[in-house]
Amino acid sequence: MRLPVNPQEAPRVIPFTKMHGLGNDYIYIDCREWLPDRLADLAREMSDRHTGVGGDGIVLITPSSEAHFRMRMFNADGSEARMCGNASRCIARYVHDHIDRHINPIYLETLSGIKVLSLNMADGVVDSVTVDMGEPELSCQNIPVTHREDRLIDETVSTPRGDLRVTAISMGNPHGVIFTDDLQTIDFDFLGPHMESHPMWPDRANIEFAQVISPTEILMRVWERGTGETMACGTGACATAVAAALTGRCSRKTTLKLRGGDLEIEWRESDNHVYMTGPATEVFTGTYFRQN
Repeated sequence: MRLPVNPQEAPRVIPFTKMHGLGNDYIYIDCREWLPDRLADLAREMSDRHTGVGGDGIVLITPSSEAHFRMRMFNADGSEARMCGNASRCIARYVHDHIDRHINPIYLETLSGIKVLSLNMADGVVDSVTVDMGEPELSCQNIPVTHREDRLIDETVSTPRGDLRVTAISMGNPHGVIFTDDLQTIDFDFLGPHMESHPMWPDRANIEFAQVISPTEILMRVWERGTGETMACGTGACATAVAAALTGRCSRKTTLKLRGGDLEIEWRESDNHVYMTGPATEVFTGTYFRQN
């Protein structure tokens, strides 16, 4: 079906659904029959927590020629993101509850490739969603991150707050994972934005600060590129789990404990894919009257 892109055709009255994955909240817009214009502006406008709907960004559900649906997402600052684990889980829940409850698994096209979303049901209700996040990318060139070698694993990076040991991984978007003995002592509000925009990242990066609790449990806070601190980050949890396994800190199956709740992450040896399992919650629906 044709999606209008002419500003005169694009609606100024926008139905939406507010959803969150462990507190990582986005505004979901069903764009299977139409498409708003000026998407970066719309994301900034709707995401404002004082004058808009409020959220970490907007997510558009559009048709796809390669999968069941396509996801486009824009951060609160208007930048377009390639992938979001929490958002993909919420799309799975939205499809089941509002479009077609018989599709399982759901194939979702993203800028980071097609992701497979499997619904885990309990008494006819979506209990959780497992996302096949694909293989972690460790090549510095492909992440991208600037480094003298092909991989950057547990390497020292100097900051105004002292040296940090960073592991660079892409899960469809770039991540810098930093392990610490105590999350409480990290100057998170300074180091988050500092490391997001560090010159080592050509396109900026999501930054995870992680504390290993046990070989199967990791406590984590995340500073997301283009948004700031969020309650949870699915791709960040995956990157952290991979970094922990790579450096011998944890096993390949771990529970990531984020501010918004827990995610189960498994980096399987059989196919080298990372599988993320967690909840997806609908908060409310509404109609947004575009301001500009």
